[in-house]
Amino acid sequence: MERREFLKLSAAAALAAPLARPAIAQTPTTVRWWYHFDNPQNSPAALVAKFEQENPGIKIQAEAIPWGGGNDYQTRLFAALVAGNGPDAAMVRLSWAARFAAMKALEPLDAMINGWAGRSDISDNVWKINKGADGKQYYLPLQYVVIYLYYRQDLFQQAGLQPPKTFDEFLAAAKALTKGDVAGFGMRGGAGGFDNWGPFVLGGGASFEKGGMVSEKALAANRWYVGLAREAKVTPASAPTDSFRQIVDAFKAGRTAMIMHHVGSSNEIVGALGDKVSAVPVPRAADGQGWTYFGDESNAVFSASKAKEAAFKWIAFLSTAENNNELNKLTGQLPITTSGAAQWTGHPKRFVEASSASLPIARSLPDHPKTPDFIARIWPTNMQRALNGEISPDDMMKAIEQHFNG
Repeated sequence: MERREFLKLSAAAALAAPLARPAIAQTPTTVRWWYHFDNPQNSPAALVAKFEQENPGIKIQAEAIPWGGGNDYQTRLFAALVAGNGPDAAMVRLSWAARFAAMKALEPLDAMINGWAGRSDISDNVWKINKGADGKQYYLPLQYVVIYLYYRQDLFQQAGLQPPKTFDEFLAAAKALTKGDVAGFGMRGGAGGFDNWGPFVLGGGASFEKGGMVSEKALAANRWYVGLAREAKVTPASAPTDSFRQIVDAFKAGRTAMIMHHVGSSNEIVGALGDKVSAVPVPRAADGQGWTYFGDESNAVFSASKAKEAAFKWIAFLSTAENNNELNKLTGQLPITTSGAAQWTGHPKRFVEASSASLPIARSLPDHPKTPDFIARIWPTNMQRALNGEISPDDMMKAIEQHFNG
């Protein structure tokens, strides 16, 4: 081949060949995740670091959002979603599901869950509870708690009392224990207090079905509950505005003898009171009926997310046995996995047993678009007004009935 022809062919080949480019590191996919812990000092940083090490192509931006009795968190979450700047995934509640559905805000997770190795470590009953109204799975279960009754067993022993099993026994104990600076019952009349009200009013015959808040049984049950503060005077004067922090601090300080909360508070309370405190399921009505709040907590991926698969990998990581146990050490709730629960030592046994014994009457709030507003505004506003004597207990129930059923 002549030199001139060789040079022409070499030039043509050079033009046809792709230009060599320097290697560029791929930018990791960022997943924004909103969460809340009762103790704002707790951080998921170690879990984030572990996940990122195992998944180098994904970066987790974990954003702590104040709970505020549920009001602050859900208000900010829905506002962010409406504004188009919501997270990719977030901790969510069953009572918000219908509102999410109306907004078409959630990504169905069925295909991803079916391909996830950790699926079988969560019981079928939990999957059923978390299933959407259309039969699809939008939530990945994360943890749970059940509301039960904390009581000062030292004060009960001194008064010769047994933990109450019925409403009448509860009132009798509250009266006997209300002495001097001590109130028998630390009522939560402020944010989040629907789960104190529910055992006595929903357990006493009220329901969220049409007419269920204004039946004679429902009205009588609510009069009785409001009467704990107004007539029986077995609650602190601050009850109309007391929320989580106030009832727990008063109980720890010895200013109340009974409160209602869940296992998430047990370590803090035992740290202050030791063996002086124990727990039992909430009291039931005279007919044996009962109700207590199943405090679910799941994760969801939002339909507007640009990182759905990466977001699912993160929330699936958090619901896997070892990681789930580590997360629940931070949240103070109970593990969702069967294998994790078998190894759980995060709470004293008596409080775990009180949770388990409460499950037969445990229920979530209705899957209704108006439930979030009931929690955030309707219940606390009307409860506080009833406790302050601004409206009657019956007017409070009429407002709730109107809210749900028109």
